[in-house]
Amino acid sequence: MATIDETVDVDVPIRTAYDQWTQFEDFPHFMQGVEKVVQISDTLTRWTTTVQGVEREFDAAIVEQTPDVVVAWASVDGTTHAGRVTFEALGAGSTRVTTHIEWAPETFVEKVGAAIGADDRQVKKDLRRFKEFIEERRTETGAWRGEVHGGHPIA
Repeated sequence: MATIDETVDVDVPIRTAYDQWTQFEDFPHFMQGVEKVVQISDTLTRWTTTVQGVEREFDAAIVEQTPDVVVAWASVDGTTHAGRVTFEALGAGSTRVTTHIEWAPETFVEKVGAAIGADDRQVKKDLRRFKEFIEERRTETGAWRGEVHGGHPIA
């Protein structure tokens, strides 16, 4: 299992950073290799990715979500992929975004990439692109302020 931990500070309020992160269908704008994300329900997303020429499609469930605090997910089919993104206010107009991702490289290329840190570098670049995306816009493209605990939305 490969583990990736990366952090970026963005110059927008915590609500703006968090709200943008809940817009999964916008991920292809700043995540290289993410071709498409479809929000199927409040807690289920379908991902299409292409990394190092390997195309994958998988579903991921939101297992924990608390506004301005955390979004966590886990794959629900053959691909082993899980993660957690936390948000910490650094002041009125600045936020620390921290990612923790766990995944199981399957192909030879993925295993080599994980071994030499290519996946770490990719996540770091994606977070920098998220920073550029949200700081340039200064506002989120949408928001979902609901909560999810144990994979179940809380009304």
